[in-house]
Amino acid sequence: MEYKNVTLERDGKVAIVRLNAPEVLNALSGDMVQELSHAVDAVISSDARCLLLTGEGRAFCAGANLSARGSSDALPPAGSVLETHYHPVMTKLRNMDIPMVSAVNGAAVGVGMSFAVMADMVIAARSAYFLQAFANIGLVPDGGATWILPRLIGWGRAVELSLLAERLPAEQALEWGLVNRVVDDADLMTTAMEISQRLANGPMSLGLIRRAYWDSLSNSYAEQFQHEANLQRIAGASDDNREGVKAFLEKRKPQFKGT
Repeated sequence: MEYKNVTLERDGKVAIVRLNAPEVLNALSGDMVQELSHAVDAVISSDARCLLLTGEGRAFCAGANLSARGSSDALPPAGSVLETHYHPVMTKLRNMDIPMVSAVNGAAVGVGMSFAVMADMVIAARSAYFLQAFANIGLVPDGGATWILPRLIGWGRAVELSLLAERLPAEQALEWGLVNRVVDDADLMTTAMEISQRLANGPMSLGLIRRAYWDSLSNSYAEQFQHEANLQRIAGASDDNREGVKAFLEKRKPQFKGT
């Protein structure tokens, strides 16, 4: 597939996907979401060991591209677009067997914020901000925002962001626990790549760790105990576990292969 609205490249074991419509602050059109879904499929089917998602230009993603949708009389129901476009690609991202990092280089608005904060590691530029803008246009938060935000920052703060539709600066997002790190704008991609490369060179169990935490949000305590045991059996049978133990005993750095 030829991409016009996203880019996909590799740096070693890291796959880098960029939303690439800087003239509209990377606002998501139907075509862009379809390309993003295809790019995620390409990453999943490759030997990449980490996905880094970012935006081109001065924004991460300004949300849905309303101007690209035409007149309101011609629009399909808003919920239908979520079901046909957004939900499938977000489900793919959630179910990946490799870690995901987001480098938030500017505004992360609406569903763009949902894409940013669903990553395992969220690195934000100091000038970045987050905005649940839905109330400003008479809609409700989507892209899983009402599920993930209370779990990241608590019920009260999630509701406040959604009802008041006010900007949340990167530094405050760090204080609230929405992002992992805030760095100077010039250092964003360097920092994000360093973290991505570290994850990409880690053991295959990183994907299992990711799965364990996602699944914990719907499991009971007893169910999670069993889930951990099941995942531990998989990890314990891996080449990377054998290498990790051997390296520990030999007092050297392990050389993981992701298997």
